[in-house]
Amino acid sequence: MKKLFLFAFALCLSAVQTAQASPPKDTLVMAFKIDDIISLDPAEIFEFSGAEYAANAYDRLINYNVDHVSEIYPGIAESWDISGDGLTYVFKIRKGVTFASGNTLSADDVVFSLRRVVLLDKSPAFILTRFGFTPDNVEKTITKVDDYTVRIVVDKAYAPTFFLYCLTSTAGSVVDKKEVMAHDKDGDLGYGWLKTGYAGSGPYTLRIWKASELMVLDANEHYWGDAPKLKRIIIRHITESSSQRMLLEKGDIDMARNLTADDLKSLENNTDIKLQKRAKGKVYYLGLNQKNQYLKIPEVRQALKYLIDYKGMEQTILNGQATLHQSFLPKGFLGALEETPFSLDIEKAKALLKKAGLGNGFTVTMDTRSSEPLTSMALSIQSTFAKAGIKLEIIPGDGKQTLTKYRARRHDIYIGDWGPDYMDPHTNADAFARNPDNADDAKSKSLAWRNAWDIPEMSQKTDAAVLERDTAKRARMYLDLQREHQQCSPFVIMFQKIEVVAEKANVNNFILGPSFDSNFYQYTTK
Repeated sequence: MKKLFLFAFALCLSAVQTAQASPPKDTLVMAFKIDDIISLDPAEIFEFSGAEYAANAYDRLINYNVDHVSEIYPGIAESWDISGDGLTYVFKIRKGVTFASGNTLSADDVVFSLRRVVLLDKSPAFILTRFGFTPDNVEKTITKVDDYTVRIVVDKAYAPTFFLYCLTSTAGSVVDKKEVMAHDKDGDLGYGWLKTGYAGSGPYTLRIWKASELMVLDANEHYWGDAPKLKRIIIRHITESSSQRMLLEKGDIDMARNLTADDLKSLENNTDIKLQKRAKGKVYYLGLNQKNQYLKIPEVRQALKYLIDYKGMEQTILNGQATLHQSFLPKGFLGALEETPFSLDIEKAKALLKKAGLGNGFTVTMDTRSSEPLTSMALSIQSTFAKAGIKLEIIPGDGKQTLTKYRARRHDIYIGDWGPDYMDPHTNADAFARNPDNADDAKSKSLAWRNAWDIPEMSQKTDAAVLERDTAKRARMYLDLQREHQQCSPFVIMFQKIEVVAEKANVNNFILGPSFDSNFYQYTTK
């Protein structure tokens, strides 16, 4: 009966929002592509939309200032201490916090949540397991001192902020142990239930999620912090930019999250609508699978970097929504490299292909999510590749389809975007420049692993950088790493994302942060 009620409620909301001229004053309705959401379990969430959901529905031990990222401030943990040897972290848990269920949040929930990420070992688990946590040792390394104190012991003395930034990620979300374990089935730690369920303490609670269609969040009446300003958030999955724009202009929605450059331009003179922009940590890139007989050739990888119309795409397809960027660390991160050595150069690309013995080109496929701007970017790349004799077949799919194939290393070329899991530079260095085990069944599955790039020496350099406690020296190490990576990697890094939100003039204080999981609904008003 409950499932039937929720399904009917979702349909009613969708119909009402389509028909009415304006959403209720206490409700924010946004059009947002959410087809990349695979799971609602914080121990498994590893996609942009899912992480934004978790940021608004769950609390973490600590947080960072979205305008001054170096400022880390208390969340569920009201204070913390780090031992002199850099190995032990002790967190004092805030008292008086309750979950949406009404259960009291304590050290038991924090310990359970962090251990659970390690034990389930889903996609984001590496964010914690990199610190030496394993299913065999978590009972000793992540422990409860008393009802409101948690001790965590890491395996090495990492750069001071590294571990703390990792705890600000989705994997650091605190779940309600009692609620989750009430749904445990055959020892799965409630995983089967939490994939579509909710057990958080954040400012908003989950009311409905219907995959690739609708999500409804309600204000959490038990929230311990500043009360949410709006009673409800309704997220409608609408893929077409033109449809989002039309609904916004009609007043059927308050906010459009995925407008193309053309649709944004058409709104510039509309006084009823305003645009909010924020540079994000997300980068757009191509991943070249090194299992492919052509893409594994160094000269071919280099040639493809000269077959991208970077400036053309920046000025047209991405107009105002991204800026040219060709290194794995986005601007704003410690040690980010802002050099852009590649530009469209057909003749140079042809010479490199000829050197590789492929003067007549070759045929290759590219998996592409069926959404903008990726579709238009793919078509542009298809056109410029053809000028050097490379026939590019575009394989479209939704977010789940393309990601699943990419994570299984079954692609040739993948076009996509990547955002940081936390605000320390190791987040992207670990993804793009580290692959300690290139086996198909490897435990660590970074982007380098997804593209079958075997790099033992670069992996060692990446590991060394995260242990460097001298900030200036560490920044130089990342600059050197990126310069090497630009020239030899199977990644064609092209742009850094600028998120643009179109919203009605009466919408205020929707917080856009530098990462995909630092967009917040809590202070939004109408």
